[in-house]
Amino acid sequence: MGRYSSRVVAPQDDDTPPPPEPLDPGVARALSPMVRRIVAPNPNVFTGPGTNTYLVGIDEVIVVDPAVEDESHLEAIIGCGGDRIRWIALTHHHPDHATGAEALKARTGAEVLAFSTKGGMKPDRKLADGDTITSTEFRMRAIHTPGHASTHLCYLVEEERMLLTGDHVNDGQTVVIRPPDGDMAVYLDSLAKIRTLRLRSIAPGHGRLIEQPGEAIDTLIAHRLEREQQILAALRARGTAKIDDLVPVVYAGVDEERWPIARHSVLAHLRKLADEGLVTGKNLTGRWTAT
Repeated sequence: MGRYSSRVVAPQDDDTPPPPEPLDPGVARALSPMVRRIVAPNPNVFTGPGTNTYLVGIDEVIVVDPAVEDESHLEAIIGCGGDRIRWIALTHHHPDHATGAEALKARTGAEVLAFSTKGGMKPDRKLADGDTITSTEFRMRAIHTPGHASTHLCYLVEEERMLLTGDHVNDGQTVVIRPPDGDMAVYLDSLAKIRTLRLRSIAPGHGRLIEQPGEAIDTLIAHRLEREQQILAALRARGTAKIDDLVPVVYAGVDEERWPIARHSVLAHLRKLADEGLVTGKNLTGRWTAT
């Protein structure tokens, strides 16, 4: 068969959903008139297709999460933002989001913004809940959303009602809550906090743009509460157990390669249940008991 086929393709109905937007690393893709996304070349079981870097603004640009220190990714960011990059904003201190900040600052002279110096972050200016970054074209507001990390900020592009969520909400992935810095009760409170915002979309730290933000947040909260009840039921069925005994039961439908990660979220749920007086226990390797 030659390059071109004579095969007839049946027409699609008008309501056929379009193909999913590509997540090719190194390619700047416009998500709105003000926001572009570049996926970093770091795909793995934790990051999915890779960490998303966002460039907000046209005449003055803020880079949100420069991701990993990788020359090709750095070149892609500078190729898109050039000498218009004024700020570098970090959602949190985890390496797949923050380690590229120093190299990008060295190349652009941009001001680094973050919640704190934790985890090696080196902000020129610390941001608190409600602080804003104002350019000639947009205003972006920092929203403190601890839970996944105590340092976590989301950023609301107010003109577009788009929330850049880092690892607070991801597309197609459950966020790992890893104590002691991660806290499940605090995470659920932070989800409830952003649920009150009037959003048009969520731009997650990993995955595609989420265009039904309220539904996505509700689904995530419901999933967490359902998982918590599964953990509690599994522990009550045994009376006492270690986390490694609970994970294969609670995560039976999840690939085993993810079980080591799931252990930390189980611990986070158990710590929340312990605070509520429903279980007793202390750590990742010890025994837990239903009360």
